[in-house]
Amino acid sequence: MAVHETGAARSYGMISELYADFAAGAFESDPLGRSMIDVLAKSVMASGGGPVLDAGCGPGHVTAYLRGSGVEAFGVDLSEGLVELARTRHGGIRFEVGDIGALEVEGGSLAGVVSNYSIIHSPPERLAVIMAEFARVLAPEGYLMVAFQSHEDPGAGVETFDHQVAMAYRYGVDHVLAEAVAVGLVEQARLVMAPGLDARRGFSQAHLLLRKAGVGL
Repeated sequence: MAVHETGAARSYGMISELYADFAAGAFESDPLGRSMIDVLAKSVMASGGGPVLDAGCGPGHVTAYLRGSGVEAFGVDLSEGLVELARTRHGGIRFEVGDIGALEVEGGSLAGVVSNYSIIHSPPERLAVIMAEFARVLAPEGYLMVAFQSHEDPGAGVETFDHQVAMAYRYGVDHVLAEAVAVGLVEQARLVMAPGLDARRGFSQAHLLLRKAGVGL
């Protein structure tokens, strides 16, 4: 993992309670973003179910939401403080400390992966590693939903932006998609929210639904 990611995890741990309340509130007020997670959950269930990883789960609100949708979800996050808080707030759900770019998960064992803004603190050289790891742990025809702050400059794959916790990155949709396609993931749908919907920074928000290539793809 990058040193920068380790620092971000430590910083989040120091403000775990404050961040957890903020993140849960932001998620609750984002029906469009939740809709893409709903699509993944329903797609997984329609395909026979199976375990789903909330990669970069933070305080666990998305993991709990997935569980409420009937999905067998568990969470992994690099921040020990956030994982401890997730265990406290969402008892009965499995949460583990780990690197989303080097998961302790058997290859081909997951029906789905949700990465809800968990790549934003990963530098560009790590994006390919993380996408390859998501593809590795997914079963054939398994689903991935990845959400991130995006930008509209076709000439720039990534831009940095100031974040209250740590350095963060805005990725172009096509840049992320290219990394996904390179490891055998196929685009199913995309949702790009207009910048005006982000009252805090005025950034567009992208959600990509992808599926691992398999017999039917």
